[in-house]
Amino acid sequence: MPEPPARLVPVLVGFARTLRAAGVGADHERTRNFLTALERLDAAREQDVYWAGRLTLCAGPDDLPRYDRCFAAYFAGVRPGPGRPQMTVTVTRFTATPSGDRGSSDGNPDVLPATASEVEVLRNRDIARMSAAERDEVHRMLAMLRAAREQRRSRRLVPSTGGVLDGRRTVREAIRRGGEPARLRYRDRRYKPRRVVMLADVSGSMAAYADSLLRFAHALVRSEPRATEVFSVGTRLTRITAELRHRDPALAMDAVSKAIPDWSGGTRLGEEIRELLRLADARGSVVVIASDGWERGDPGLLGAQMARLARMAYRVVWVNPHKGDPGYQPLTAGMRAALPYVDELVAGHSLAAFEELADRLGGLRRA
Repeated sequence: MPEPPARLVPVLVGFARTLRAAGVGADHERTRNFLTALERLDAAREQDVYWAGRLTLCAGPDDLPRYDRCFAAYFAGVRPGPGRPQMTVTVTRFTATPSGDRGSSDGNPDVLPATASEVEVLRNRDIARMSAAERDEVHRMLAMLRAAREQRRSRRLVPSTGGVLDGRRTVREAIRRGGEPARLRYRDRRYKPRRVVMLADVSGSMAAYADSLLRFAHALVRSEPRATEVFSVGTRLTRITAELRHRDPALAMDAVSKAIPDWSGGTRLGEEIRELLRLADARGSVVVIASDGWERGDPGLLGAQMARLARMAYRVVWVNPHKGDPGYQPLTAGMRAALPYVDELVAGHSLAAFEELADRLGGLRRA
């Protein structure tokens, strides 16, 4: 069978994300397997999609009831198999109160039934246009995000079942056997997660998105603490990796707010990228710059430092919240100076955009 049509791939990936938000173990690797399975089946057939997802996206028996509920809701309540009633997904939402407390007066959260289409609308809505309660819901989903990493081959060789012959281990085993023929031993390079260095713009023009960007950065650090470095950028460069290592998002955000001295100021990206190249080793890393490109400094300096960064980094990804607008054009001086050295310019205005960015960092590209 042909691979799934390009128009269906976002729908199928969105279904996997809905499962992940509902607590099903549909991680990035399982999502790849799901899409691979549908290359051999017919993605337009309900039964094929149901069984391909059930066999690849579920991590265990406990996931099956939630999978059935999500499938029924996501695909308009159509029952793919006999005996499964039409149901809706239940999403826990916290209601915002003037005092800032969450939930009802007795401490229990309000549970509101929401269809998959409503969840999808929230995922794609611009964060800057959300209410406080909707933004809290997005932040809760970001806290559950698991950002896998693209793997790279290390220079270090480790014992393996294949690869190059390990002469020393083979000879040592033969000696232990008194010179009798021994099984051949091999070694091969091991794989490590590729390092990510993220710059999060906290200047005044990014005020509506800065909190969500930092929560996404928290998810990155939590997923791969040893392979992630995060800095805030504004009028100065501030390393905030240690603060983001708190497992609790609220504690992490509180520590970050105390560590960043230049909230809602200007942006001097050229000077800060120069400082980054002095402080951190970006060689071989994926560098993520989350900014709208409003440069207060010299655009020429920004261009020169971006050229240096592009030569050192494995890939440079620029996340601009305005890229989510269909009519957006990179016309600011900072964006024009940086764009020739950027490998990917992606949106960063919604939960769906952050999920897509996480997929890209894990090596999964949507069609």
